Amino acid sequence: MALILIRGDNNSKLLNAIADIERHAQLHLIGNPQKIDAEAADSIVESILNTPLRNKSNVATAFFVSEDITLAIMQIKKIRPPAHVIVVSDEYKEFIILKGILDDAPVFRGYYSNKSIKGTERKDYKVNK
Repeated sequence: MALILIRGDNNSKLLNAIADIERHAQLHLIGNPQKIDAEAADSIVESILNTPLRNKSNVATAFFVSEDITLAIMQIKKIRPPAHVIVVSDEYKEFIILKGILDDAPVFRGYYSNKSIKGTERKDYKVNK
């Protein structure tokens, strides 16, 4: 199980990044993404990278995926999401901090999964005439 943190300029970029992670990186979200304070997300990323950020974010979200950390990193490296995506390993102290923040965080509005309940089929939106 991997913890993913996404920072960005606006909600639409975060929603597109989540959709890219689910569709193109083929990672399976556990539950709904949760909204995180942008300043807290920035400080967590600065602490992990040990360097100040060039750009501060306006919105942030975090969620768990069912795949392991290594696979999540490799799959996300293959795509080009429109927001800054960080896989937070359980080796970092920030993992515990972020996990604690997620316990009280509200749900990130606007996200819906395009995958079916089984997870192997896509929804069919065709109109039968």
